Amino acid sequence: MSELFATGHIVDLILVAMLLEGALLFWWHRRTGRGFPVDLIATTLLAGGFLLLALRAALTGSAWPWVALWLFAGLVAHLADLRRRLR
Repeated sequence: MSELFATGHIVDLILVAMLLEGALLFWWHRRTGRGFPVDLIATTLLAGGFLLLALRAALTGSAWPWVALWLFAGLVAHLADLRRRLR
């Protein structure tokens, strides 16, 4: 288990689970018309995904600009998510 964290592969597994979650939510919304709209699903998952990529960069010893880049991307996605929700 510690190797999953040391290599950052734990983040890869979580990202795959998030992609599956997004696909399932998208499918459910298209099939039933209920649930969350696609743009809300996308901005929410993007914000979380970018934070996970920052974590992966930090876990694997990437240079700090990569961590900062992913954190900034997470902030932008989060602000887009908030804007979408507050409309």
